[in-house]
Amino acid sequence: MRELVADVLIVGAGMGGFPAALAAATLGSSVILSEEADWLGGEVSNQGVPFDDHQYVETVPGSASYANFRQRLRDYYRRNYPMTAASRDDPHLNPGMGFVSGLCVEPRVCHDVMTEMLSPHLASGRIRLLMHHRVVGALMDRDTVKSVRFKDAESGTEVLVAAKVVLDATDLGEVLEAAKVEHVIGAESQDDTGEKHALPGPPNPLDQQAITWVFAIDWSPKTENVIERPGTYDRWRNYRPKFPWPGPLFDYRDGFIGHLQPLISAGEPRPQGLGTGAQVSTTERYRPFLAGAMSDAVVTDWWHYRRCVYSEHFAHGAFSSDVTLMNTVQHSYWELPLLGVDDATRERALREAQELSLSFLYWLQTEAPRHDKGQGYPEVRLRDDVFGTQHGLAKQVYIREGRRILPVFRITESHFSAEDRPETEHYADSVGIGSYRIELHPSTAARAYISLAAHPFEIALGALLPVRVNNLIAAGKTMGTTHIANGAYRLHPTEWSVGVAAGALAAFCEKKKLQPKQVREVAKLLEEFQSILRRNFKVPLRWPVYEARRGPLPHPTPPTPWWKA
Repeated sequence: MRELVADVLIVGAGMGGFPAALAAATLGSSVILSEEADWLGGEVSNQGVPFDDHQYVETVPGSASYANFRQRLRDYYRRNYPMTAASRDDPHLNPGMGFVSGLCVEPRVCHDVMTEMLSPHLASGRIRLLMHHRVVGALMDRDTVKSVRFKDAESGTEVLVAAKVVLDATDLGEVLEAAKVEHVIGAESQDDTGEKHALPGPPNPLDQQAITWVFAIDWSPKTENVIERPGTYDRWRNYRPKFPWPGPLFDYRDGFIGHLQPLISAGEPRPQGLGTGAQVSTTERYRPFLAGAMSDAVVTDWWHYRRCVYSEHFAHGAFSSDVTLMNTVQHSYWELPLLGVDDATRERALREAQELSLSFLYWLQTEAPRHDKGQGYPEVRLRDDVFGTQHGLAKQVYIREGRRILPVFRITESHFSAEDRPETEHYADSVGIGSYRIELHPSTAARAYISLAAHPFEIALGALLPVRVNNLIAAGKTMGTTHIANGAYRLHPTEWSVGVAAGALAAFCEKKKLQPKQVREVAKLLEEFQSILRRNFKVPLRWPVYEARRGPLPHPTPPTPWWKA
């Protein structure tokens, strides 16, 4: 077994782990960064999920490194692609012109840009990168993680990594499980959290948000594109959700209220698994594959929503078609959870999630109602080369929630929900900011969508620190939110900001020979650390509008999004 040593070990090179590594290395710590998959980037690369940023991200990006990442993505296209002059000169270039975000890019480009950002640290030896390494164990010395054991998927050998500070930046909380760090999975109870929308009665660890296997498509009318009919197609074609839903799963109608409106009024009976006041859809939303002819009209149909290549940005003939990433509720899987179950059940869930996505694609190609009144879109081609996988789908399934630490300070919906308070709660130990609605996808406990208005919020340092273990820091979705609060804190820019804070904290503690909890407990240390975040990483600890007038909205006005121009 190989043995490696570093000041800081960061497990998971996604949207939390990657910026954590940059932050720790920038402050002078030696870092080992591990990743189980093929690419850096997690959600935005291996899982194929375009940025889902808040609307102020162009003016309030959360950190210098996130702004730098976004700028590098745009510059990557300007340097390497045959762009039109107008598109190249657009300061707010959106390569895909997807509706979901002002910056929709190809998954591979995220990996390439992250590799570029990491290169000087790799060359100097400050960061050592272990790709295709999976956590298989951990060694504890009472309340300290001494080392983490990995298995190299390529060679089959095991590697033991010892570090002074360990960060869990995995989507499922792999280190938490291996090191037996106190954590929760699934949904807490109202009696525990006091949240309006938590579960009444006992908690349910198996109430976990749906997973989704994303895939890429383009438009190719001159080729044979229809995939082989999946063996489980009839099951999914006839599937009807067990919670309020307007019809079969494979349909343009769904029960997602998204950012629109509450749909259950006071006094109405609530579906299974919902607390008092939960907002759940019982009405229809209609979102077709194409709203009309293949045009550049700004619409929220599936084709335009997560488009990652807009062919008109590039020289004539450079692209024969746009490219779109499919991530819809119609192929989200909520039959079985991934956590709290045996390996066989987990593998079954992943397999069935793949089958669901392929069945949805087959339905789209053969039976989906067309914009021109026909049936099926045989012109739709699976772009299996986008991810380079045998099944044609993303390299990894999209995971919305995993294990969450039992923290020193737990963030609940009542800290920032617009239903509960006129403005977000301010934290003396703030280490960053984020913004998103509280949005939970359908769950494995037959719970429908929850979508709640929320104030832009702060990231409390105490939510990154486990109650018992001294040298472990949560660096992403593993942070100490509740099941409900996770619905807002899980989004890309917030996860990045959590990573910056966790990586900087690890380096700060390593240099000063401190435990992370001491930084929060000693006022002078906390003030010094927050000063480093502001000075070295341009991290705002308060939303600018709160500094000015302590009110909820509006916020600083960003450049007009392209879809509203």
